[in-house]
This record gives sequence, C-alpha cells and structure tokens, in this order.
Amino acid sequence: MKYLITGGAGFIGSNFIHYLFKTYPDVQVINLDKLTYAGNLDSLKKFEQNLNYTFVKGDIADAKVVNELVPQVDVIVNFAAETHVDRSILGPAVFIQTNVVGTQVLLDAAVRFKKRFHHISTDEVFGDLPLGTDDKFNENTPYNPSSPYSASKAASDHLVRAYVRSLGLQATITNCSNNYGPYAFIEKFIPLTIVNILLNKKIPVYGDGLNVRDWVHVEDHNRGVDLVINQGKVGETYLIGGDSERSNLEVVKTILKLLGKNESLIEFVKDRPGHDRRYAIDSTKIKTELGFEHKYNFENGLRQTIQWYQENQDWWKKLLNKEYTDYYNKQYGNNAV
Repeated sequence: MKYLITGGAGFIGSNFIHYLFKTYPDVQVINLDKLTYAGNLDSLKKFEQNLNYTFVKGDIADAKVVNELVPQVDVIVNFAAETHVDRSILGPAVFIQTNVVGTQVLLDAAVRFKKRFHHISTDEVFGDLPLGTDDKFNENTPYNPSSPYSASKAASDHLVRAYVRSLGLQATITNCSNNYGPYAFIEKFIPLTIVNILLNKKIPVYGDGLNVRDWVHVEDHNRGVDLVINQGKVGETYLIGGDSERSNLEVVKTILKLLGKNESLIEFVKDRPGHDRRYAIDSTKIKTELGFEHKYNFENGLRQTIQWYQENQDWWKKLLNKEYTDYYNKQYGNNAV
C-alpha cells in the first residue's frame, strides 16, 4: 500500500507516519508538507534513509503538485491543516486557504484519479457542551463551530461529504478529541505546560481554567484512523475520543505534580474570545463497528509524554525561536515560553 500523507511533518501526521512504518514495515509513504512554523522534519529523521519514504515540500492548495503526487499512491490521508484557535482569530485567511481550498484541491485530485480519501477533522466543529452534564458529541451532532479554525474544518468536512454524494468519492472522515503525545508543537496546551515547567516559567491558563477537554493519546487516535481507512464504511464519519475528560486546570496540576513542582507556576490570563467550555466525544460507533480500543489511559499517556519531552529537549529547544517567543509574548506576556 502506498500512502500520500499531507501535513506529515506536523504533530499528528508525523506520528501517523511512525505508526505506519511500525505497523506495516513494507508500506510506502509520500509526505507532502508546506513546512509552516509547526512543521518539523526533525520528527521524521529516522526515515530519511528509508527508500520507502519520500518527502515533498509543497502546499495542498497547489493543484500542480497535488496532481503529480496523487497518481502515485493508493490512499490519501489529509492531516494538513492550520489548527491553532488563537492564530485563527488573529488571521483567519490562511485557515480558509489551507483547510478549505487545500481540501478542495485534494478532493478534486482524488476524484480525478479515483483514489481512496480519508479526512482528519476535529471535535471543535460541533461547538461546545455545558459543564456538569453527561452530554457528548456523536456522529449525528449538528455542527456549530465557534472559531475561524473550527469553521474552516467544518467547511472541509462538508466538502468531503458532498464529494462522496455527488461525485462518488471513496472517502471517510474522523473527528478526534484533543491529541497529546510526542512531537507536539510547543504552542499546544500540554507541551506548552511541560516545556514551561522544565524552563521554570509561568504556565498561562485561560480564564478560570475550568474549560474541559477530552484527551486522546496520538497513538490511539492514529490506530483509530488506520481502522477506519481499512475497515470503515465509505461515506461514513467516525468519532475518536479518549474517554478522558479533564479541566485545563486539572491537567496543569497533574503535570506539575508529576514533575515535582508546586502550583505557584500557574498564572491565570485573560480568556480567549469565544472559548469553548467543554468537549466530550462518544466513541461508541468506532468501538462497536470496528473494534477500536484504547492502549493508553490519560495518566499513563501523560507520563509517557512528559518523559518524551524530558528526553528530547534538543527537539523542542530548536523551536524556541524569535517568531515563536514574539507570538507568545503578544498573547500571554513575557511569562510564556
């Protein structure tokens, strides 16, 4: 099997490439990535000499590049996306270009060359849920995005479904909850918290810190994606969650405890506009239909993640560049990384 992985230098995409080669040693992978600030080829160094791995620097919105690569593969897995909510509020245009136009270009190529297509999406397309309830998102939950980021992902999901219905595309969609694990860019909540603690810096926490997220380990997420690609029903959507709801404040306090630090490092900062209160995913469909199971619970997965950032400081310290620190100083003040 030969895969085109878009956004394969990003957090989830690079982990999926690791997963593929670990699970299917003879797999062939083309990694198409534009290498924006969050793309990091250091995450894939071990494959540089692998003859079954090819990296192509390029934009999924560039039809010329996409149409050259798609005929060479059997399956397209679209991880490529602009993903950070704060950045989408500051500048929505790039999110529309990559997440909507880029997906459209990939879909056109998939139809033209009759390729299997899998689209990676997010639970943020559903909006949020009230605190203190048992409500969860499922495959029939209406879309209600809150940010330019989630709106752009919602649009891309709708495009995939439209291409399935109107153009006969062989496609599936997965919507996942918040991922954590190795190789996550350090602007994301869990790695930001870990790195700030390792640098003895303050940890910015939005608002009251009671916003709740469902956390899924990136390896569990990618095993779910693999199941859907190989066993999922074409045209269907599957939600992949972690059954691990935690408030942001609870996550920070857990990481502090695991690293032997006290809570004086916590600093509450002004809440972001339109901040979703709670996400929770019902993964019943993928569990019952495809036999999905978690390998990691949150506590074990978090310990593994912390250990990875402790042992791979060369990887993340390269990211502490001027662009990154300027951005975070603007958002949170000088206490952020």
